[in-house]
Amino acid sequence: MVAEGMFLMAVGMTTVFVFLGLLVALMRGSATFFAAFGHHFPEPEPAAVQGARSPDIENHEEIAIVLAAIEAHRLGRGAEGA
Repeated sequence: MVAEGMFLMAVGMTTVFVFLGLLVALMRGSATFFAAFGHHFPEPEPAAVQGARSPDIENHEEIAIVLAAIEAHRLGRGAEGA
């Protein structure tokens, strides 16, 4: 019975080892493929959302509100204490 257990353990570990080896080989193969032919697969440009603000524009009022909420939470004056 111990011999059967050792055999099953060896079969299982060999199966996992072979699977992981194939996975590594596949990942290396795909990395080599995309390094050579990646220029044929350009990244799509993100669509511009209408009405969205530019990230360059700073909104100091929203930043002040967030900082005040953080400070109130740190001091223990959260929503449950109001």
